[in-house]
Amino acid sequence: MHPTATIHALWTHMQSRDWPALASLLADDVVVEWPVSAERIRGKDNYIRVNAEYPEGWSIKILRVLDAGDHVVSEVEVPHATLGTHRVVSLWTVRDGLVTWGREYWTELGADPSPAWRAPYVERS
Repeated sequence: MHPTATIHALWTHMQSRDWPALASLLADDVVVEWPVSAERIRGKDNYIRVNAEYPEGWSIKILRVLDAGDHVVSEVEVPHATLGTHRVVSLWTVRDGLVTWGREYWTELGADPSPAWRAPYVERS
């Protein structure tokens, strides 16, 4: 499977809560870093459990997946019924069809308010 197809499948299986299918895309010793919360997840089982245990009410919308060989960048939106809408930019390494490493930047939309000095130069989105 091409690395971009692997990442499309990763998000699709996550959306459907198909944890065995998601596990089939991860190397046993995968490492996924979450720099915003200063966490590192080691191992396929831990990555699956962190996602499976997340409070229900979320969905995933794939916005884009960019191909750079064994390296893939994805951007997804994760609206949650009570926790707000999050945006995730992820850097992935895929080898032989398996995700071996990732770094995910999670943020809630609007969580980082813009300073007043930028007002003349920007538009609110």
